[in-house]
Amino acid sequence: MKSINPYLIFNGNAEAAFDFYQTVFGGEIFKMRFSEMPGSSKMPDEDQNKLAHVALAIAGNDQILMASDSGTGHEVKTQANGNYYVSLEPESADEAEQIYNKLSDGGKVIMPLDETDWAEKFAMFADKFGIQWMINYGDKG
Repeated sequence: MKSINPYLIFNGNAEAAFDFYQTVFGGEIFKMRFSEMPGSSKMPDEDQNKLAHVALAIAGNDQILMASDSGTGHEVKTQANGNYYVSLEPESADEAEQIYNKLSDGGKVIMPLDETDWAEKFAMFADKFGIQWMINYGDKG
């Protein structure tokens, strides 16, 4: 397998989420709106400015976080403590703290960044867009 990259679905706020994620991770953003796609004239007007695809290259372009907005009538239901987390492995304790402080701001902390039996720094939380994250630094095993 060459790679595995998370692909998230938003209900019209993918652009705001990815503008926020860029402040956390840096990297370059690629955006394509539904209005730029073939056949977009058949889509409802309220979907035209939504993002059909957005990608943020992170971790030295080795990983890509991707997403799109759902179209009208195809909205997704996000739920706290759902069946997924985007797991991050920072390169240092300082980076773990920086990412945690930025990404959890305005969100819901499930487990604050702290030492655990298995890691120097570990946290679980949902960001202000409802996306769930784990930070795991310094494997003790």
